[in-house]
Formats: sequence, C-alpha cells, structure tokens
Amino acid sequence: MTWTQAVNPLGNLWLSALLDALPIIFLFCALAFWRMKGHVAGLLTLLLAVLLALSLHGMPAKMVFLTALYGALMGLFPIGWIVIAAVFLYNLTVKTGQFEIIRGSIATITEDRRLQALLIAFSFGAFLEGAAGFGTPVAITAAMLAGLGFNPLYAAGICLIANTAPVAFGGIGIPIITAGAVTGIDDMAISQMVGRQLPFLSIFLPFWLVLIMAGWRGALEVWPAILVSGVSFALTQWFTSNYMTPMLPDVASALVSILALVVLLRVWQPPTIWRFSDEPPATLKAEKYSAGEVFRAWFPFIALMILISDWGLKPVKALLDKVTIKIVFNGLDQAIIAGGKPLSVVYNFNWLSAGGTAILIAAIISAIVLRVSVGQFVEVFLKTLRDLRFALLTIAAVLSFAFVANWSGMTPTLGKAFTVTGALFPFMSAFLGWLGVVITGSDTSSNALFCKMQQITAEGLGLNPVLTIATNSSGGVAGKMISLQSIAVGTGATGLVGKESELFRFCVLHSILFTAIIGVIATLQAYLFPGIIPPPVPAAKVAATPQALSQGLSLLLGSLLLLLVLGVAAYRQRK
Repeated sequence: MTWTQAVNPLGNLWLSALLDALPIIFLFCALAFWRMKGHVAGLLTLLLAVLLALSLHGMPAKMVFLTALYGALMGLFPIGWIVIAAVFLYNLTVKTGQFEIIRGSIATITEDRRLQALLIAFSFGAFLEGAAGFGTPVAITAAMLAGLGFNPLYAAGICLIANTAPVAFGGIGIPIITAGAVTGIDDMAISQMVGRQLPFLSIFLPFWLVLIMAGWRGALEVWPAILVSGVSFALTQWFTSNYMTPMLPDVASALVSILALVVLLRVWQPPTIWRFSDEPPATLKAEKYSAGEVFRAWFPFIALMILISDWGLKPVKALLDKVTIKIVFNGLDQAIIAGGKPLSVVYNFNWLSAGGTAILIAAIISAIVLRVSVGQFVEVFLKTLRDLRFALLTIAAVLSFAFVANWSGMTPTLGKAFTVTGALFPFMSAFLGWLGVVITGSDTSSNALFCKMQQITAEGLGLNPVLTIATNSSGGVAGKMISLQSIAVGTGATGLVGKESELFRFCVLHSILFTAIIGVIATLQAYLFPGIIPPPVPAAKVAATPQALSQGLSLLLGSLLLLLVLGVAAYRQRK
C-alpha cells in the first residue's frame, strides 16, 4: 500500500497553509499566553497535527501512527541520549564538588567587572551551554555575577545576551543534529554553514557586552581582552564546526577563549579596575585552588572533548557503526510518495557510535578518576533521568510532531506559502528561527519545527537549502535571550522575580539587532558569496573499508591511552 503526500490539499494555498499552521499557532499560544508546561503543549500540538494529517491531508491512520512513533524514537535517540549523558556528566561534577572548583577557578582570575563578564558570562557560559544546556548557563553565570557584586539586572541581562554565541551548538550540538534529522541533510554540512555565520557574531559579542556595561571609554580600555576573547572563541568555533563535529564547538571554543584570556592577563592588565557605581555587597567569595585541584576538576570535560573529537571522525564512526541495529518500519518504508519518490524509513539504532555514548564513556572514566562509588554513580544517573523526564517527553513530542507535519504534507504546504517572500527569504529565515526560539525557548525545538519548511521554501526559490536551514539555527540563537523560559531563569538566579518585564526590555532590542545581523549575513551569502555554502548532501554514510576500520581503531586506542595518562595524573591529585 502506498500513499501520495498531500500538498495544498484544499486547492487554495493560503487556506491550506492557514489550517496547517494551526499546530504552530497553538504551540505559540500554549507557551506564551496559557503558560502550559512544555511537555503538555508538545503532546497537544502533536495531537492537533495528527488530526489534521488524518482529516485534511487524508494520511492513513497506520502511517500517521508509525510516523509519530518514528519521530518520537528520533527524539529519544540519538537526541535525548545526548541530553541524558551530557547532563549526567555535569551532575557528576556537581555531586563530587568539582564544579565548585571549576567555578572558583574562573571567578578568582580578575576583579574587573568587564573582564569578569567576558570570562564568566561569555566564555564560561558558553562552556556550560555546550556541556549541559537547558537553562544551566544563565542560571549559574548570572548567580555568579550577582554574587561577585554585579548590579542584578546587569548580571541577568549580560548573561542572557552573552548566551547568544553558543546556543546553536548547545547541549553537545543537539540543535544541529536535530536539523539534520528532520531534513535528511548531513548534520556536518549544516554545522559547517552555521560555523560560517555565527563566528562573525562571536567576534562582535564581547565588545557589545562591555559596551553595554561600561560605554565606549570603558570598552576601549580593555580592547586587548575583548579582541583576544572574541577572536579566540570565533576561530575555534569556525574550525571545530567545519572540520571536526557539531558536538564540539561550544566546549572547545569556551575553553580556548578562557585560556587565551588568562594568558593575556598574565602579561597585561587594564589601567583601572572598573566596577558599577551602585554595586550591592558581594556574597560570593571564591576560594583559590592549586593547579592540581583545578586540573582534576576540569578532567571530566577534557575527557569529553577528547572522546567527542574521536566520535566525530569518519574512520572512528565507520568502526563503531559496525554494531548499528537497523529497524525497517514496515508499513511506512517506501510507502509514502513525496516529490514523486518513495521515502525510505529505516531507524538506525547506532548505540555505540552515538554522541551520547561517547559522553557516557567520559562520565565512566571521570567517575573512576574522581573516586565516585558505584552507588553514587547509579544515584546520580537515576536522578538525572528523573530530572529530565519531562524534557525528554517534550523532545519526543516535538520531533514526533515535526515528522507528522513533514510527511503528511503540512510542512511542504507552509513552505510553498513562504515562497511569497522571494529574494528576501534568506533574511526572513533568521527571523523564522528567532520566532521559533522565542516561542519554545529552544533552538532544538525551533529547528524541529521550521527546518523542513526552510528546506522546502529554499528549494522552491532555487536557493541552497543548507543556507536557510543553518540560518534558522543561527537566527534562533538571538531569540533565546527573550524567551519566557530564559527570562524566568535569569530573574530567578539574581533575585529579580517579579521584574521579568524589566529584564525583557533590557534584552529585546539586542535580540532583534542580532537577528537582523544574521539575516544580513545570510542574504550576502545567498547572493554575493554562494560558494561559501556547502552542498546539500544527504546524511553521511561512512564507507567501512578495511583501511578506514584500521585507522579508526588506531585513533580510538591512541585517545584511550592519552586519557589513561591524564586520568592517572588527575587521580593522584587529592581533594
């Protein structure tokens, strides 16, 4: 049995598009006005999409059910698995007290508020976004800045604005991996394109943060620090996103920018120590730690970087993919005719080559080095699962909705309607991604909602879809600072509960400006520099040649040997 995808089912594009937009409109209202919990809004949005797929698009009930199941599985694995493993590793460092050392090692570097903003809000916040995500960066960095003596409004606002740079690669690259999952395009191609847009913003952002705080004169006084912080971050972000893996840019860029700024401060200091004129008393007293203690505390994330780097290499992936379990969705595979061709629907349970597995191995090695007992290890893992249960349900529901919308014909209908924007579409792509994040609070969810639409619209306009898919993610980062979830985290961390509107006003113009910058960059890349855009290749299939397998084994063994040496050194450091 086959079924042909129904695009523009009513024969009137605008009416069909209006009805197909109802689930997205509902999700916006559910989150923005009715304040529903994310998983409840996600499940109800999925239900509405299922009803439209059955009634308006005439998709057979069995196909709708199987499509929803396939989307949910994609949400839980590999995407949800990365979330679980990343947050688990972070929770281990908290449980063992190592995160306090990490935090203290950053807070004691300088007393200048401008440099503290660069180190904590920009670099350390990016590190937390890459390692954990889910509101963690703003919650921790805003509380740190407020504790050090920052004006609370500036502490929250600066951290929200600084969180712009890393969001597209947050949570070990989950937004990019999601974009690849819903579009069928290799996530490395999308990563490369995002890595050719966001570094421009990453260079500009440190200057903008200091300008907001201290004005032109204050920014000029610390221009060497601004330059080192922004350039080191941007270059690492570009390199890792283009030549390594989308799972690595945030953690690597953050660590490089922190190290670069620390090295600079060894040989250069600003002429004056700048503070706010109306500072409240400091409540955070950071303790100084030895180099050995700092190295031991950072070891889990050093292990994560090494293993994630390995897992992103093609020879290693070819080796690990040998144990992939392929599940053919009978009744769905080759049964949906989309664009004149049947869709192949095979679920790849690549449990060993998945990024989450690399992070879990890093967590196991770290647990040994940090002397975590088996009981503590299991306790932290179970607590992580409990804490993330609703987040995982939300991810599964949103991905399930995305696939139902894509395969039933809803997304192609909306994509055709968006072609009315014509040559302006690359610019509008940034604001579509921005809107998705403002609604959902998540670049991952925005990509799940809109990336397929971005792909179809771009193809209809004769544009390379990799550009607009990437721009959805790049533009979305600027929406994070004014999403309801982020505002709530910022006010909660700094004692500003009840003053959400003030924080929103503090950030909103910056949010719109940054989105417009991304829109301009995308437009220039579309029409003046199209050669910079990677081709829209399908999801990569790595050839498992004997040479590749041998090379992959050598790389793995080399990395494990390096981790053994570093682990022994860290293990010997006493608390």
